[in-house]
Amino acid sequence: MGTVTVYEHITLDGVMQAPWRADTDVRGGFAHGGWATGYDDDVLAQITATMLASSTGLLLGIRTYEDLLRHATTDAPGPPPQELLDTPKHVVSRDPSTPLPYPNSELHAGDAHLTVRRLKESWDGTLTVLGSGELVQALDAAGLVDEYVLLIYPILLGSGHRLFAEEHHKDLRLLDATPTTTGVLACRYAVGRLTTAR
Repeated sequence: MGTVTVYEHITLDGVMQAPWRADTDVRGGFAHGGWATGYDDDVLAQITATMLASSTGLLLGIRTYEDLLRHATTDAPGPPPQELLDTPKHVVSRDPSTPLPYPNSELHAGDAHLTVRRLKESWDGTLTVLGSGELVQALDAAGLVDEYVLLIYPILLGSGHRLFAEEHHKDLRLLDATPTTTGVLACRYAVGRLTTAR
């Protein structure tokens, strides 16, 4: 059985919406897109590289899949990162006719908690979720998330789509925390409370 790791850029108040570009996601009148720019450093780059190297596949909602691959293959300067194209990409969508135009992409149509549960049971290694807020919330509610890697930025926005909904309770156990030179704190949490022998 595989494991599911959620890898997210979030603000101190939990907002995950549109961290990189202003036009990525303006739902709800969100006007703060691109809030994560300007915080890159070698520490953050190494954390991201380690995450990609340890993943055996990406698990994405359809909006994140389309935006991530479109930007990487047409909008970003230079050639698209071959690692992103080569990595198996598992895309969750309610629509079974959803087109997946990029290589190494497989559609999982239907309810996320059912399709991802089947995928997880047959998978070997780590499936890493990037972005995909609605998917993350569905997986979290179904108990399918094993780890969270949260890159917490020293920013308060006060509005925007948050990673966790209100009235949410989840026990997390801190595995490690790494500060960057720009004030971002990278925290890795296992889902579940630390238990000690009595």
